[in-house]
Amino acid sequence: MDVSAVVLSFNSKRYIETCVRSLVKSYAESGLNGEIYVVENGSVDGSVDILKALQAEIGQILQVIYLPENTGTTYSRNMALRQTKGEAVLILDSDAYMNAPALQAMLDYRNAHPKAGLIAPKLIYPDGRFQLSVDVFPTVARKLQRFISLRELEKREPPAAAGPVDYAISACWLLSKNAIEATGLLDERIFYSPEDVDYCIRIWKAGYQVHYFPEVSVVHDAQEISRPKGLGINKFTIRHAKGLLYLFLKHRYGFFLGGLYRRLGRFA
Repeated sequence: MDVSAVVLSFNSKRYIETCVRSLVKSYAESGLNGEIYVVENGSVDGSVDILKALQAEIGQILQVIYLPENTGTTYSRNMALRQTKGEAVLILDSDAYMNAPALQAMLDYRNAHPKAGLIAPKLIYPDGRFQLSVDVFPTVARKLQRFISLRELEKREPPAAAGPVDYAISACWLLSKNAIEATGLLDERIFYSPEDVDYCIRIWKAGYQVHYFPEVSVVHDAQEISRPKGLGINKFTIRHAKGLLYLFLKHRYGFFLGGLYRRLGRFA
């Protein structure tokens, strides 16, 4: 098996069919032997009916795990990760759409850079705008800045060349099977976020690297459910704050990155 895709679905009626079909098309156009695992996280918007229809049409390439309630991002993804058989594993949000050139280029990049255990392409909005998807590890100050002025941060120029970065958001990751085996599964003590930061830190700790690959792009029609309008607070914001506190305690940092970098050998 060349590639296994893991996709979460939660009230994703607007996106899930486009996502699944983009994967099927990408496999076919690239001549890849691939599989798709969708974990349906208790949607109530009609997503289940769409997925059942897709299963009947597409067949065994599409496997769906139906859960009665939303179990978050880590527990549900791990359910699928345990079943994947591909030499590469593609983590994809339901509102992200793969394309064959990007998938093939990321696989080629992985083969050329065996230490790149996690590869993230450039993400763009449907209208072509750049989307902030890689960054330095969060600190208390940077999270406050991001919460208040995300739109301003997104105006920064993205990295111009492929290479190592601290972390990438989990909307689109290509992971090598070897890196997953060395790192382990996602930390299920984090319900929703920042499971992506935690896993990237652990990738570095396991002796692999996180690489940004801006030579290809993937559309991410971001739902941003954890970011309320204005400066309001919702349940996802609260869960994210709790997850962030857990991250800082787990990896023994919060205000400064020097100690974390030394432990990871990030600039060694």
